[in-house]
Amino acid sequence: MLGVPTSKIEVSLASNKGFWLLLDAEELFVPFSEFPWFHRATIEAITTVEKPSSNHLYWPLLDVDLSVESIRNPSAFPLLSKT
Repeated sequence: MLGVPTSKIEVSLASNKGFWLLLDAEELFVPFSEFPWFHRATIEAITTVEKPSSNHLYWPLLDVDLSVESIRNPSAFPLLSKT
């Protein structure tokens, strides 16, 4: 049986530009322009977020995995399409 997660994660505010993520003592803005998977998502889908490890976030209702570092510095992780 796994232990109880101790890290706090919360979506504090959502707007038409993105949402604020409170991660332990850090506040991060997740702009839809950099993270388009969230743009048309419901509030329930955005606020249902898990932290499987210290640098990994997962939104199970959207099947989106992100590293915390990609939110802190999205320009280091450009979106690329193979189409």
